[in-house]
Amino acid sequence: MLNFDYRNPTQIVFGKDRLDELDKLIPADARVMVTYGGGSVKRFGTLDKVLNALGDRTVVEFGGIEANPQYETLAKAAKLAKDESIDFLLAVGGGSVMDGTKFIALATRFEGESASLLFHGFAPVPVEADRVLPLGTIATLPATGSEMNAFGVVSYNGGKFPVNHPSIYPTFSLLDPTLTFTLPKIQVANGVVDAFVHVLEQYATYPVDGRVQDRTAEGIMRTLIEIGPLTLEEPENYNARANLMWSATSALNGMIGAGVPFDWTTHMIGHELTALFGIDHAQTLAAVLPSVWRVRKSQKHAKLLQYAERVWDITEGDEASRVDLAIDKTEQFFQQLGLKTRLRDYDIAQDQINDIVAALEAHGMTALSESGDLGLDISREILQLAW
Repeated sequence: MLNFDYRNPTQIVFGKDRLDELDKLIPADARVMVTYGGGSVKRFGTLDKVLNALGDRTVVEFGGIEANPQYETLAKAAKLAKDESIDFLLAVGGGSVMDGTKFIALATRFEGESASLLFHGFAPVPVEADRVLPLGTIATLPATGSEMNAFGVVSYNGGKFPVNHPSIYPTFSLLDPTLTFTLPKIQVANGVVDAFVHVLEQYATYPVDGRVQDRTAEGIMRTLIEIGPLTLEEPENYNARANLMWSATSALNGMIGAGVPFDWTTHMIGHELTALFGIDHAQTLAAVLPSVWRVRKSQKHAKLLQYAERVWDITEGDEASRVDLAIDKTEQFFQQLGLKTRLRDYDIAQDQINDIVAALEAHGMTALSESGDLGLDISREILQLAW
């Protein structure tokens, strides 16, 4: 197992009918900005319940955070938060709202040009901890795990940029599975795939004898395989949706990634597809991941073989055929959930692969994979195979 440090300060408040506990989770004298995306939190009454639970606190609303949060929108929110002397942020929504709110937390008291916060890759942005606004989240879409980590992704000038700072862990996240019952099927399917791929990118690399991490990751994946189709068909099945919600949180809260290598190739290529063509994030993952594995089978052989046996119960045949079958089954799982697994299914022309590779180069994605040896030529090969 590799050396690691692990810290996660987020308090999780999980279960039905817990919105009233907001009064105990947020300081009584806080000036609160409630952030959200589209109209669903209003339409289904979630926002009203949140505002009621906040009681007599001064509350400012900021809606309209996009599905891939745009810097310009978040800069407006940060200005409003500064003008209103906001000292606590409450994100109500899915991963994009949470990610955007993390950026607002960093930008509100930042004295420089806030766009500069986007150009540090995965390194922590240079903001003093005491200048970061505290935030909490109320998750309405199980997918990204942003409710329990210190990362976000922001769209800017045609690219998607990671943001990282140890003080943007939510102080708490309230996870009520019943708040997700009204989600459209495609959003639920996207959430299942997003969580599944988050796990795989911390798992399907090379062995380092991280037994707890591996077994936990395998348990999350088997759970998602079991309950993914079920929660699509039975949207008010509380136990299925609760297991999806906790799987998504556990997939990216740092536990399964502690002390193991990871490979975010699929995510990095997927981000470019979203930025260029507007394809839902999870749908890009479903289209790219099988081809990443088919191109990188030799580098990932040991872990893919373990994945085949422990996640899909594939124990017969030679090693190569078991690995191939595991990749096929993964692709079929994505298809079973209703996601397409070819770039051409999203009306991407084959010659547009050049545009994707150029975007990867422009954003510095020239040394991907768990070992940093996946250059633009291999990314092109992956994209051509995924087409």
